Amino acid sequence: MEPRTPWQALTRPRFVLGPWPWRAVAYLVTGALLGAAVCAVFLLLGLFSLFLVGLPPLLLSGLALGGIERRRLRLVDPDPAPDPHRVPTAPGPAAWLRLRAGEQATWRELAYALLLATVLWPLDLLAVAVGVGLPVTLLGAPVQLAVDGHEAKVVKAYLVTSYPEAFAAALLGALLLVALAYPLAAVAGARAALARALLAPRETGERGGRIGEVIASRARLVDAFEAERRRIERDLHDGAQQRLVALTMTLGLARLDAPPGPLAEQLAKAHTEAGRVLTELRELIHGIHPQVLADYGLGPALADAADRSAVPVTLDVELPRLPVSVESAGYFAGCEALANIGKHSGASRAGIRARHAGGVLRIDIEDDGRGAADPAGGTGLTGLADRIAVLDGTLAIMSPPGGPTLLRVEIPCPALTDSPAPTDSPAPTDRPAPTGSSVSSSPRTASSSGKD
Repeated sequence: MEPRTPWQALTRPRFVLGPWPWRAVAYLVTGALLGAAVCAVFLLLGLFSLFLVGLPPLLLSGLALGGIERRRLRLVDPDPAPDPHRVPTAPGPAAWLRLRAGEQATWRELAYALLLATVLWPLDLLAVAVGVGLPVTLLGAPVQLAVDGHEAKVVKAYLVTSYPEAFAAALLGALLLVALAYPLAAVAGARAALARALLAPRETGERGGRIGEVIASRARLVDAFEAERRRIERDLHDGAQQRLVALTMTLGLARLDAPPGPLAEQLAKAHTEAGRVLTELRELIHGIHPQVLADYGLGPALADAADRSAVPVTLDVELPRLPVSVESAGYFAGCEALANIGKHSGASRAGIRARHAGGVLRIDIEDDGRGAADPAGGTGLTGLADRIAVLDGTLAIMSPPGGPTLLRVEIPCPALTDSPAPTDSPAPTDRPAPTGSSVSSSPRTASSSGKD
């Protein structure tokens, strides 16, 4: 396995012949140059801070340096160092400043900037001067002697007057260059470890906060998606459907008033086609977001789906009201499973059992079909699993060849009501609402009503 840090590379027998000595030197040289620049900037900002002008840039200077240092770490540490800062929840510079001022990462970056400007860059410069400058100066002793012609003063201390002495100094420089590569790499590794400790996100702090932000953002996207689905359903129901109803009635009246003949036949065909379009639109509206799901909850909606199933369904549901996104995902999981059973399984019966316990919604859909359900077979199971995964849920399929098949959906969620209120059966959309907000029925068989 290839080494990931200078410390790991030090244990390799071919360390000197590899790229790690050069990477360590590059890291320390760029650190010395960057530190000197930061020191100059700090002196300038400190001067302006006497007039309260440079104080805000001085306090936030660590942010820019932290981003540069996290990128510079790649010279000696290929593992990425993520940005520890959170994304502001509100737009504008004021919200950004308030968030950054309250983050620990901001003050750790400022502390690192002060440390680099005062202590670290001189140490980097000293390490490079000893580990590279001294050996290279010794290696250049013959060149210095040739340029001067008489003598050369190597490293300002050793006087060389002959070429044997010069080549001896060069040989010593070569040996030192190899020997000092090891401590130089160790220093670079220590500097990189310090930078990662101060500038990378903490495991239990910033990373946990970023994960929480991702989860909250994902939940907001799910809620927005469900709200958009319901808006489309409402617009179709209140707009296009009402116009089609009016069109159907107009065609029916025109058909009655038309004399027998070709015109009456054409009006009859148009009236029939308008009726079919209206039926398809109603089915489309019901598939987008059924009203029974919005009004009465997941229990009645699953019972309604069982009533419309092409395969007799045994229903055992006892559920309270749940969050809208969870109810929607559970409903469409049940509908997709029943559709697959009717199309692909060859089953003579199916069953749905749904419970909410321990903060988890569990829905089991089983059938006595041929089994061997394959998510890669284009049955919609992959998309269903993705939809459930958005809510941190899981989809498990147990379908041995020959059956039976069990599809289990589990979604963690809180209940919105204290306890389920049992009713005998779900109420259709255009009937009075049942007492309570959930369904709790003994196992029963819901036969097909002739709808797909």
